Amino acid sequence: MRVVFVGCGFVSSFYARTILNYPQLVLAGATDIVPQHADEFCKLYSTRHYKDLDEVLADGSVDAIANLTNPKYHYEVSKAALQAGKHVYSEKPLATNLDHATELVNLAKTKGLQLSSAPCNVLGEAAQTMWKEIRKGSVGKVRLIYAEMDDGLIHQMGCENWVNEIGRHWPVKDEFEVGCTLEHAGYYVSWLVAFFGSVKSMTTFPAVLIADKGTPVDIQTPDFTVVCLRFADGVVARLTCSIVAPHDHQMRVIGDAGTLSVEDCWYYDSPVHLEPFSNLSMRRRKIPFMTRIKGVHPRKISFVRNPKMPHRYRTGGHKMDFARGIAEMADAVTEGRDSRLSADFSLHINEIVLKIQTPPGGNTTQELTTSAGEFKPMSWAT
Repeated sequence: MRVVFVGCGFVSSFYARTILNYPQLVLAGATDIVPQHADEFCKLYSTRHYKDLDEVLADGSVDAIANLTNPKYHYEVSKAALQAGKHVYSEKPLATNLDHATELVNLAKTKGLQLSSAPCNVLGEAAQTMWKEIRKGSVGKVRLIYAEMDDGLIHQMGCENWVNEIGRHWPVKDEFEVGCTLEHAGYYVSWLVAFFGSVKSMTTFPAVLIADKGTPVDIQTPDFTVVCLRFADGVVARLTCSIVAPHDHQMRVIGDAGTLSVEDCWYYDSPVHLEPFSNLSMRRRKIPFMTRIKGVHPRKISFVRNPKMPHRYRTGGHKMDFARGIAEMADAVTEGRDSRLSADFSLHINEIVLKIQTPPGGNTTQELTTSAGEFKPMSWAT
């Protein structure tokens, strides 16, 4: 599949490095509304510089675009690409408006095209390992999930100086205006929906805790949200997301027979641990000396496959295979099936994160209007 990147900002280098992991993908070129950005990107990654989106869409050799633009442009760029007959993989969110996202999904279906949205970390080894343990019944009947997407006081970390290898700065103002929930909640919401199916109802509480983060913004967006999600079979998940609380990306799946935990969903090689419940294991947290007893500690689970990535980017903040979602879309086209990150799945995630950040009707229980469809494990994780 020949793919063109539309947008050469901060995240583009993560895609450019990891696309090399997939021989079925060819980076056919890139474009950006700032020509210098596209020129520097294309020189570094030895690919074609398209002057604008129109030139990309007029090129019959281009199969798909990766929409890496600012979220406020996702809808119009993806719509133009779908109308031109191109498959679309979009950075999150699919759209900042649910009506627009729904329109894109309907357009893709009408055109017979693939439409997928990031994040794709649910396709990673840590997620697939945890899910296999759940399917095996390692923790018995699942009752509750606690998930955290807290990133600390980012505005005090010198984020205005974060630069990728092309020289593009982390877009501080845009990130604060879009909001940490729209940007980050999907990393775990996608796991939860894949594991437990569509969300039926949700109750959320958003808040702006720090209005002045040192960067002038045009709109105030919640920097903290907490939501409870209820699934069809009665499972309940609590997810927090903030750029206030100390860094914590842990998720725990609690069942009748034990707990599964993962340390950080931003690392495909993040360890997965199983702690079976027993009288000793449940008491050890309350009685300090019991922590020294062998056999009552969580056990590390072997990965379903080696999570090593031959090609990766350089950063200390995460280790994800950003291009895996594009590769999944390409494989779906070749095999004549829907991508696991299908249009319906992406739309459902989009609806959830929008309603977490801006609950319609206030902080009340909301019913979901979309459904994710079936999500199948990766072939190497069955």
